[in-house]
Amino acid sequence: YLVLIHLFLGNSCRFIAKPCAINLGIQDSGPHRAQPNAILEKVFTSITKSPDGKRLEGLSKQLDWDVRKIQRWFRHRRNQDKPTTLTKFCESMWRFTFYLSIFFYGIRFLWTAPWFWDTRQCWYNYPFQPLTSRLYYYYILELAFYWSLMFSQFTDIKRKDFLIMFVHHLATIGLITFSYMNNMVRVGSLVLCLHDASDFLLEAAKLANYAKYQRLCDAFFMLFGVVFIVTRLGIYPCWILNTTLFESWELIGPYPSWWLFNGLLVTLQVLHVIWSYLIIRTASKALVRGKVSKDDRSDVESSSEEEDVTSNSTKGILSTSSNGSNRLNGHVAAAQWTGE
Repeated sequence: YLVLIHLFLGNSCRFIAKPCAINLGIQDSGPHRAQPNAILEKVFTSITKSPDGKRLEGLSKQLDWDVRKIQRWFRHRRNQDKPTTLTKFCESMWRFTFYLSIFFYGIRFLWTAPWFWDTRQCWYNYPFQPLTSRLYYYYILELAFYWSLMFSQFTDIKRKDFLIMFVHHLATIGLITFSYMNNMVRVGSLVLCLHDASDFLLEAAKLANYAKYQRLCDAFFMLFGVVFIVTRLGIYPCWILNTTLFESWELIGPYPSWWLFNGLLVTLQVLHVIWSYLIIRTASKALVRGKVSKDDRSDVESSSEEEDVTSNSTKGILSTSSNGSNRLNGHVAAAQWTGE
């Protein structure tokens, strides 16, 4: 299933996402390339990518360049290795496709499940509960997808929340595997569906941002923020943690794996709080300033032109820099952005 997921992702990027991006006017052009310079290139590759003031002064004397020009060169050189807007669009497209498809599959399947309406059904007759084919495929597809994210995180666009996302993927894979091995698939399916509810909205916002549909992007992001906070800070603790912590204890007692299972679920809740804080802070900046000056997770630095020229124009919640990079990006389970 992991191989099938990778094949699906690769083909969707090649035959679906890229043509869509081209039709929307997204070009496969990267940031401004740095002027070739053997001395600076050697410093960049062998010593440091962000030289301090003392080294900048030394290079300035050696090359007879002013410090500002050297700083600009290093900034362009760092951005030169960053992914293009087309690459980021394709990544978001396949994630959007999967999140949307798996969410509707899960909600359609769970709508007729008795434990969707009464969480106590998750523990009746446990662990002797039948595993239906639809529930099996739902679980396996989710597990394969998160393993795919785990591996691709090392090759995809690098972001500052790499460690948080790595912990998230580990906790998610651990929960899916652990709940499947212990036949806790009923409550596990509720956790999966709840997390998928907001992820496709985040990816939709990113797609609109890359295509420069700013109002649509802002609308999707605000909707994502509302759904994320309601599901992760409201429904998740009141619905999921309530049944795993209290109803399970009441109906079947403190089974041996109770502590580990709930420990993983609480770890996810801690991550939910962190990402919710980032979302709220981003929205607050947008309301107070009318724009977001800098995203805490940004994967592309501001261009030199942006730092040299101050713009007073009002931008949306997800502004696009001159080099085509988005100010907010990533997976919330998350994502991948303020939470990916």
